[in-house]
Amino acid sequence: MSKRILSPAEIGDIVRATRKAQDLRQDELAGASGVGLRFIVDLEAGKPTAQIGKVLQVLQALGCAIDIQLPGEGAR
Repeated sequence: MSKRILSPAEIGDIVRATRKAQDLRQDELAGASGVGLRFIVDLEAGKPTAQIGKVLQVLQALGCAIDIQLPGEGAR
């Protein structure tokens, strides 16, 4: 399933929902993704200045991925 993301808050919502669906605590996700607990808390809160590299680490740890749709490609 894919979802169009329009804000940092939406990424945070996805991370939180996926983490809970996998029955992980925030500290467990932090450890599994190699980031700090504070980063997970901020990410789930939709902090707009989250470092993209760390966001990708968290998404990968959850089994999520980001696809970029280039201009002119149209909807998939």
